[in-house]
Amino acid sequence: MSKYRSVPVQTTKMPGGIPYIIGNEVAERFSFYGMKGILTVFMTKHLLDASGALDPFNDEQAKATYHLFTAAAYFFPLIGAIISDVILGKYRTILFLSLLYCLGHGCLAVMDFAPAMDMHMKYWMYPGLLFIAMGAGAIKPCVSAHVGDQFGEKNQHLITKIFSWFYFAINVGAATSTILTPLFLKYYGPWLAFGVPGVLMAIATFIFWLGRNKFVHIPPSGPKKFMEETFSKDGRRALLNLAPLFLIFIPMFWALFDQTGSAWVLQAEDMDRKFLGVNWLESQIQAANPILILVLIPVFTYVIYPLIDKNLFKVTPLRKIAIGMFVTTAAFALSTWIQQRIDAGALPNIGWQLLAYVILTSAEIMISITSLEFAYTQAPKRMKSFIMGIYFLGVSLGNLFVSLVNVVIQNDDGSTKLEGASYYMFFTVAMLITAVAFVFFAMIYRGRTFVQGIEDGTLPCESCGYDLRGSGGAHCPECGATVPPDVREAAAMGPDAR
Repeated sequence: MSKYRSVPVQTTKMPGGIPYIIGNEVAERFSFYGMKGILTVFMTKHLLDASGALDPFNDEQAKATYHLFTAAAYFFPLIGAIISDVILGKYRTILFLSLLYCLGHGCLAVMDFAPAMDMHMKYWMYPGLLFIAMGAGAIKPCVSAHVGDQFGEKNQHLITKIFSWFYFAINVGAATSTILTPLFLKYYGPWLAFGVPGVLMAIATFIFWLGRNKFVHIPPSGPKKFMEETFSKDGRRALLNLAPLFLIFIPMFWALFDQTGSAWVLQAEDMDRKFLGVNWLESQIQAANPILILVLIPVFTYVIYPLIDKNLFKVTPLRKIAIGMFVTTAAFALSTWIQQRIDAGALPNIGWQLLAYVILTSAEIMISITSLEFAYTQAPKRMKSFIMGIYFLGVSLGNLFVSLVNVVIQNDDGSTKLEGASYYMFFTVAMLITAVAFVFFAMIYRGRTFVQGIEDGTLPCESCGYDLRGSGGAHCPECGATVPPDVREAAAMGPDAR
């Protein structure tokens, strides 16, 4: 029998384990995004051979490697989800695989000393990236699902709000690391640039361990129960409903979004990077995304969504995602125009790329945050991590697509089949086609909402217990009690999540 609580506390307040999860996430995201933010620049400017001579990758090789690593980091969530849901449970999966994560950072930090060992840096880089991909990837779906597990019937209406703050915490860590880590690389070298994220990952693991007595520990189901629930009526329906969304449509968004760490970094090298009186490093521009997230989340949550909901149409999750896809298309159309100016010999100011970040970050809020919540609420209770794993598999597929494109377009003479602006135009058109197709998918989607602690998938009114699924109204149809906005949105995702 477990010594930890396995069911949520029946309270209307925020669960006690949430601060530990958010504290862990800030440190872990500093670790991950700090390392990832400098990876492209490291491969194209700092990679040394066994003799200590500069031996960098070309742009296409760097982009292919960057997106292959990202694809791996988002493939392993499916493995981690199965380990979590079937064998170890979320808490132990996160704790144990964090140690592998730390080992990966250690390998990257040691790269600085590889020439002294008569070794090429890449022979330390590849296993380091693999360990990080396995560790970060495997714990990724568990953390998001672990957040949702802390909520029960009485405080489930807070889930939407806490997922926004959870995403807020992620970007606090990401913004800080994206500004600082490039400076560590430039002035101190790879040992500190990759070593500091490793130390932060160790701190993240310790913070998570401190919260062990505060968390709700949902026990693993075991193979038999996992298979029964996965292939139950609700399980099959959730998989059939969500697979097209997460494995066909969402991947194209991530194919474009994650190029902020590869193609957009390389584009920034050819731009005037003096902005607001500061000469920015090309990899520091990525900090615009997490900073904008911090600014725009409350704007969307408290201003834009309510205004649209009141004056235009009901803002459902799938409508948010659809709008976000068209906004993503606009962001890459702007990056195409920027590259056209560069190709023509101009030196556009980095402010133009920052505008593209504003547009793309707006799309991220509409797509990524919504998808995280949607993956949790649309999954039966013992499939939470597994469905999160499928969502992250979509991120992997998007990055694998970009990696393959960068391999295929390379010519034997060192040139590329998609030179300059044509590269960005290719992805812009692909995103537009995906967005149009998604509109038709959203029109036929039918789903069901599940919250931990509610066995039958209902959303009961806090006053009378009436099942609010499908109502979407401001008041309970049974007793007239006011329905909180977050519960109202979750209720609308029941029979019709369009």
